[in-house]
Amino acid sequence: MATLPKVLLWTRTDVPGAETVVFDDRRGLVARGTQLAVDPIPYQARYELVVDENWQTSRLDVSVEGAGFMRTVRMQRATGRWRATTGEQGDLDAALVAAGQRRVGFPGIEDASRLERALDVDLGGSPLTNTLPIRRLGLLNAAADRQFTVLTAWVLLPSLEIIAGEHVYTRVGGNKIRYESDNFRADMTVDDAGFVVDYPGLAKRG
Repeated sequence: MATLPKVLLWTRTDVPGAETVVFDDRRGLVARGTQLAVDPIPYQARYELVVDENWQTSRLDVSVEGAGFMRTVRMQRATGRWRATTGEQGDLDAALVAAGQRRVGFPGIEDASRLERALDVDLGGSPLTNTLPIRRLGLLNAAADRQFTVLTAWVLLPSLEIIAGEHVYTRVGGNKIRYESDNFRADMTVDDAGFVVDYPGLAKRG
């Protein structure tokens, strides 16, 4: 496995947790990261992300593990279609119910046809994956207040359910990008390469 030249770390501001990633963004993106969080139950997630030179996602591998459970998913996009391979050990639902949380769905894609227009993945709770549409759409060079509606393959944690997520990105000005999804809105600050520095309500870079 080749070493990667860059590293970033974010501290979660919504729940106790953190994310660190080593990566290479010279020709698209190759990234290997780890997430830690306690909501809805404590878990750790490890991922490997591959994005092509046009900043369209090619592959995402995720494994998530907590007390009494482990789930995995491999997502690949080829010829305009997403495919997912999943695995599960233990019982995530039992761990959730024991903690007073609701049950979740199965890992993977329930309806792949809803993701046909998705060029990006959005890993739940991850500041990193916001960089994908920012770089792909050239948002830091876009006119202020121009909106871009993006359909993503949204990977929920810790369940690894994959659903279609519609998000709106708008360059507010300078290095501020507004993110909107349903009733949520946040004005992110990013660096000159489009990586999140401060995401109000989610994470801040350390």
